[in-house]
Amino acid sequence: MTVARSRGAAALPVRPGERRWTDAELAQVHDRLAAEAAELRADIGKAESDIADRLSDAVGDAGDDQADVGAKTFEREHELALAHNSRELLEQNERALARIEAGTYGICESCGEPIGKARLQAFPRATLCVTCKQREERR
Repeated sequence: MTVARSRGAAALPVRPGERRWTDAELAQVHDRLAAEAAELRADIGKAESDIADRLSDAVGDAGDDQADVGAKTFEREHELALAHNSRELLEQNERALARIEAGTYGICESCGEPIGKARLQAFPRATLCVTCKQREERR
């Protein structure tokens, strides 16, 4: 956390009535995001390996009946969906980490107002304040 530290965690925006970020609080959020990102990278690697194994087994599965083929197709699709979801979460974590480094963490990407420290501590990947998120979900 070089850039954010040089500017100071206290420089990050907060909503009215909230206390300023401390370096320790920001470091805790940063570490949580980094740990989750590492875990997601491992999950993605395992899922991609499992998918590759299933695809290579396809030749050996030529004699399977329809039920077996259907079950294996379902499992493969499920693994692809899980890998996709993990990639999306990883992207969100990396984006949040980049915003911490840039000193823009906590600024709503829609309206430019503070997201809120409490919201970010509960959901550190948030990029929208509650108002903008509610507006987005109504669309």
